Amino acid sequence: MKLIDVIIPKENLNKAYKKVVANKGAGGVDGMEVEELGAYIRENKDTIFQSIRNRTYMSKPVQ
Repeated sequence: MKLIDVIIPKENLNKAYKKVVANKGAGGVDGMEVEELGAYIRENKDTIFQSIRNRTYMSKPVQ
């Protein structure tokens, strides 16, 4: 099994999102606050999943 196969399942990504929200994670260097993250993911989930699958996803730098 490849690492990408572990990352991709929606259940895994949902779990990561819930963990960030529960920990009251800080906003990122992109200026997006945690409270905005849910709406952003809902609007862009297909693009996000596709870029992860295609290995073209580029994460933003962290603070």
